[in-house]
Amino acid sequence: MTNAAATAAAGLGASDWLAAFERMLEIRRFEELAERLFYTGEIRGSTHLAIGQEAIPVGARLALRDGDAVAPTYRGHGWALAWGIPLEEAFAELLGRDSGSNRGRGGSKHLGSFRRGVVVSNAIVAANLPIACGLALAAKQDGRDTVAIAAFGDGATNQAVFHEALNLAVIWRLPVLFICENNQYSEMTPIRAMVGVERLVDRAAGYGLATRTCDGMDVEAVREAVAEAAERARGGGGPTFIEAATYRFCGHMPGDAETYRTREEVEAWRARDPLAVARRRLVGLGVSEADIEAVEAAAANRVEAALDGARRAAPPSVDALALGTSPFMEVTR
Repeated sequence: MTNAAATAAAGLGASDWLAAFERMLEIRRFEELAERLFYTGEIRGSTHLAIGQEAIPVGARLALRDGDAVAPTYRGHGWALAWGIPLEEAFAELLGRDSGSNRGRGGSKHLGSFRRGVVVSNAIVAANLPIACGLALAAKQDGRDTVAIAAFGDGATNQAVFHEALNLAVIWRLPVLFICENNQYSEMTPIRAMVGVERLVDRAAGYGLATRTCDGMDVEAVREAVAEAAERARGGGGPTFIEAATYRFCGHMPGDAETYRTREEVEAWRARDPLAVARRRLVGLGVSEADIEAVEAAAANRVEAALDGARRAAPPSVDALALGTSPFMEVTR
């Protein structure tokens, strides 16, 4: 067993679980506040939340190294925060402030930071898959020992570019991980009504790449699956498709009446809330309720303080709006 495989098999210790719990709390509170900002009119344009899916980006980040990049979708706040975009900088971007990660030009649906390894999120379904392939190809040609991640929803598997990207990644043996956040719904349509197979990994397997399923509500399960895939990619074994079963507790977008699913279904998935899973694991590892509650309070306070700071930040200057770079590219200050 290699060192990476041994580390993945060993499982997370109490301190790792506590750190993962803390980051998931931050992401959850960030998105709850983002929804409120939308309803109060402070966010321009739409916002798409992933409340309930926090274990996937946090678990993936635990398995990877600095330098590994991710290309998320428009439901990508969790990936951006897991990859290290500071809370205040992320809020500033949503609010259109100059101190945002892209100087307020990307907003909620195009949140990212190239220098932190987060490609600005993409609002075109499945368009981020070939981008991740490009990142992986560049790494391979440059001789860098890094991997690229494409994070996408189950609906993306019905797009032509999904199949093109997987096929190309296999042919070129690219160090890319395709992480499907299967939250059971493609916007408002259940994925089971859109595909003829029970498991989405069965679609991917036909292209000849490694596949893996995992519990997307459990940080440790995600970390183990991603660590195994990353080790394979770094060793020249090519891409892996990971299907992480998860659920979004919110609607597709603010204002979604969610008439397409039952209350019983939502409650059944809420019983598997990744925050509750992590909390139970911490208790099992001997972490006291008092320590857990202190972490919860501190995380909530940090997020609230970050929002306050972002609200006080200045908007971009009118003179800087015509910068000679793409508004979605991070601009050097």
